[in-house]
Amino acid sequence: MAEMIDLDLVDLVAVVALISVAFALSAWQRIGLEFKLAMAAGRSIIQFLILGYVLDFILALNNIWAVVAILTVMLTISAIVTRNGISKQIPLLLPLLWASMFVSTVGVLVYVNFMIIQPKPWYSPQYTIPLGAMVLSSAMNAAAIAGERLVKTINSSQLEIETHLSLGATPQQAIANYRQEAIRAALIPTINQIAIAGIFLPPGFMSGILISGVGQDSQPLQAASSAASYQIILLFMMVSANLLTVLLLFQGLCRQFFNAEAQLK
Repeated sequence: MAEMIDLDLVDLVAVVALISVAFALSAWQRIGLEFKLAMAAGRSIIQFLILGYVLDFILALNNIWAVVAILTVMLTISAIVTRNGISKQIPLLLPLLWASMFVSTVGVLVYVNFMIIQPKPWYSPQYTIPLGAMVLSSAMNAAAIAGERLVKTINSSQLEIETHLSLGATPQQAIANYRQEAIRAALIPTINQIAIAGIFLPPGFMSGILISGVGQDSQPLQAASSAASYQIILLFMMVSANLLTVLLLFQGLCRQFFNAEAQLK
């Protein structure tokens, strides 16, 4: 198998020319996204360059506390971004998101590392960081979709919820339909990704190749088989973590909408 082609500064400049097409289309159609696209592109370049150096350092260090530190930073940033996308007005939403994503991500990572991959050492950065980052990113998206959907639905259905409560329904029963719809909406992207796995190449496919350690000494068939195996692991980790994150989030979030007398706040 051929060695990976390294990209230099000239190649990165050529990539910037690619996103300029998006700038031109936005300006042509008067969409008004030029500034946001420029800011997002600039931030992504800086963040990826920094991340590359940080990952090189952590992989070379091979220390459990370095792995914990970078995953904690990722988790905290993910929780803040998700909170901002749902609502800044809900008390304790940020710690609820942090705890929900922490339990789900750590849970599936520990299970996969100890029961399936079994790397040496068990916290190996080569496996733990890419898998943790992908699972965390997916859980963040699921929590954002489900949380935003539930909050918006409850805010727009207060009269209906209060009617259910007045007829003797518990808070959980009064919002059961909204809760189920929000969970389904959050899981649809992941379910669709699993459904087309093997037909199209999903976004996490390259992570599977990187984790599997494909290099110039790997045989093509072994590389493809290993990458496919890791992709299956990753997809199943994502769907489990997504559902667990949303369920834990809703368990705490629903308490924020009702007082001790089961009345809608």
